[in-house]
Amino acid sequence: MGKKGFIFDLDGVIVDTAKYHYLAWKNLADELGIPFTEEQNEQFKGVSRKRCLEILLEMGGLEVSQEQFNTWLVEKNNDYLEYIEKMNASEILPDVPKVLNYLKQHHVPMALGSASKNAKPILKKVGLIPYFNTIVDGTHVTKAKPDPEVFLIAAAELKVAPEDCIVFEDALAGIEAANSAEMISVGIGDRAVLTEAKYVFKDFTEIDINFIKQLAQL
Repeated sequence: MGKKGFIFDLDGVIVDTAKYHYLAWKNLADELGIPFTEEQNEQFKGVSRKRCLEILLEMGGLEVSQEQFNTWLVEKNNDYLEYIEKMNASEILPDVPKVLNYLKQHHVPMALGSASKNAKPILKKVGLIPYFNTIVDGTHVTKAKPDPEVFLIAAAELKVAPEDCIVFEDALAGIEAANSAEMISVGIGDRAVLTEAKYVFKDFTEIDINFIKQLAQL
C-alpha cells in the first residue's frame, strides 16, 4: 500500500454553504413565483448551478430564452457571493479543524475536491487555505459528480494512487464519484441517504482521531 491522501468536499463537509445556496435560489424562486422549500433544495446538493436552474424552471413549468437563463444564473451567483462575503472561521463545521490539524501535523497530503467555483474564496474567508496541498474546484473540471473526474484530478495532484485516497462527502453523487474512482468513501450526514458510503458519520464530532489514524495508516 502506498501513502494515503485525503480529499474533502467543501459544502456540507467543511463549511455549511448549502444554506446560502438555498437562500439565493429561494430569492430567485420567489422572484419567479415558484414555491421552493428546503426539501426541494435537497435535489440541488452537489449539482452544477446550470442544472439547478434547469430543475427550478422545470418545477415552475417555465421555458425561457438562453439569454434570460444566463442572466438568472449570474443573478443567483451574485446573490450567493454577497452571502459568502460575510463568512468567517465561525462557519467551519464542528471538529473539522481537529481532523485537518491531525493530518497536517503528520504530513498527510490533503486536497479539496468541490464542484464549487467559489471554493478558494470561501477557504480564504474561513482561514483554511494553508491546510490543502491542492484545490480542485469547478474551474478545473468539465464533468460533474457522480463522474469521478474531480477526485481523480485531486489524487493526481497529490501524487497519490486513487485506491490510496480517502474522500469525505455529504452528497450521494459525491459518494458515487469516490466509489467509482475506487477510493474509500466517508459520508458526512444522513445514513439513510448516504447508503453507498463505506463509512458514515453524522458530522465530524462523531469521528475519533484513531479512525483517522487507521485510515491514514499512521
